[in-house]
Amino acid sequence: MSRHMLLLPLLMSLNAGFVDTAGYLALQGLFTAHVTGNFVTFGAAMVLGTSGALAKLLALPVFCLVVISTRLFSFFLPAIGLPIFRSMLALKVLLLAIGAVCAVRFGPFVQGDSWQAICTGMILVAAMAIQNAAHRIHMGTEPPSTLMTGTTAQIMIDVADVLRGAPVPVLTVAKPRLGKMAANVTVFALGCAAGAVLYAKLGTWCFVIPPLVALPAIFLAAAEPK
Repeated sequence: MSRHMLLLPLLMSLNAGFVDTAGYLALQGLFTAHVTGNFVTFGAAMVLGTSGALAKLLALPVFCLVVISTRLFSFFLPAIGLPIFRSMLALKVLLLAIGAVCAVRFGPFVQGDSWQAICTGMILVAAMAIQNAAHRIHMGTEPPSTLMTGTTAQIMIDVADVLRGAPVPVLTVAKPRLGKMAANVTVFALGCAAGAVLYAKLGTWCFVIPPLVALPAIFLAAAEPK
């Protein structure tokens, strides 16, 4: 695999951690990348009476619809001479930029169920849905860029195999995977930390950063086939 394609999943993980954390802080507990987590926060909002329940409820169907639409739309791109993967990433950058404009224009969001907060949140959810779809379709052998639970479990399994001195065929697979997945989780965590710190410092202006971070990914994927 080329150096560019090794860097691409790390860049996507960094961005996912940033967007998810900043979105959670800015949008009253809305997960924009890890949308199934919104089931938990939706339940908490219903019990505690906090705002943002509607946005959390909408996140999963919006995510699903965007993934379906992205997949269907991708089949029309080659007919007009556009590469599928790069086009997906470009659309993600566009949505992140629109989300940033909305966040700066309408934020801070005191009420998570205001139309401004819901609009901003769903745009960011849509951007992360496209990233998830692009990753699954074009980078299926790479660790997930938005959900780290399964990745962390696999890391611990590989660590156990290294510690027990597993047979050579097992370690031949486990050691490279361990390094790749550990890097992925570390970069995601750094994105989370950056999202939290920069939201504390800049408020909703921090959402200007994700589209800038995501932009190089379009060029890193430039050599991929249509």
